[in-house]
Amino acid sequence: MKTLQIVTTASRIGEQWAGIPGVEVTPGGRLFVVWYSGGRCEPAPENTIYLCASDDGGAIFSSPVTMVAPRDGARAFDPTLWFAPNGVLWLIFNRGNKDTAEHGVYARCCTTPDAAVPGWGEEFRVEYDAPYSFRMNKPTALSSGEWVMPVTLAAQPIYAWFAGAAQRQGVAISRDQGKSWTLHGAVDAPEWALENMIIERQDGTLAMYIRTGAGVLWLSLSMDRGLSWSSGIPTTISNPGSRFYLRQLPDSDWLLLNSPDPTLRTGIVAQLSSDEGASWHGQLLLDSRDNVSYPDAALATDGTIYAVHDRDRNGVGEILLSIFRKEEI
Repeated sequence: MKTLQIVTTASRIGEQWAGIPGVEVTPGGRLFVVWYSGGRCEPAPENTIYLCASDDGGAIFSSPVTMVAPRDGARAFDPTLWFAPNGVLWLIFNRGNKDTAEHGVYARCCTTPDAAVPGWGEEFRVEYDAPYSFRMNKPTALSSGEWVMPVTLAAQPIYAWFAGAAQRQGVAISRDQGKSWTLHGAVDAPEWALENMIIERQDGTLAMYIRTGAGVLWLSLSMDRGLSWSSGIPTTISNPGSRFYLRQLPDSDWLLLNSPDPTLRTGIVAQLSSDEGASWHGQLLLDSRDNVSYPDAALATDGTIYAVHDRDRNGVGEILLSIFRKEEI
């Protein structure tokens, strides 16, 4: 039965705001939740990434720990957790320094996420050739074995937190389990386009769904496993210019978590597609309130879906966890 509960709030961690969460669950059932905070708001040079864990399905979480602190004026933001097919848990995040125009993607990895004390490696930069880049969402492991990371990029340094009209949507591809990455694609979409997610169709086509300010998600396709991408086109999926979550389930159905209002961040809804995004059915309301946003999710081995989102980011700053199953949608 669907549940909704608070993981933490801004005041519990002694901060003025909190939001932009991510979630992952290990094969052993350990649940990790990550988010960022720090400073008066986002963006701010003091932005810091926090993480907590639960070994009882989300009933009780450990005290939050700082995973990534600001460094030399570069804020840490937009954390994502991703459990890779080789058993490594990735914490992927961005660093940005508006004074030096340095904006890049970084990561920390854990090879023992189910250990009594998980061991996290040191921070490293995810290298690919772009003077301005960031990402928000989980990578996708393709049936071919390649990993595809959604990336937002710009062709020149940007002396600001956001590149605005200069930024394009692309992907980074790794053929060696994340040791190296190559950057591909520069899809244009209505100003502003901010983030994307990648999903693989049964015929091997890659579909890139793009967050835009146009009131709907946009779509670009790749027929060559991410090397090149079609021009973006609008979909019929309403979205208020906010983060969404998309993944393929084991039975090949697609799961979408989205705020369905074209202008307001009101409600988080789970839906399913049995025809690779051509149509959507079901409507499980995870949170009906206003000012809710930025869903992310993870699928446990027993079929349980763990989803997180934030509410009233600059007020109470709630990080929320929903627990449900596909059959409830």
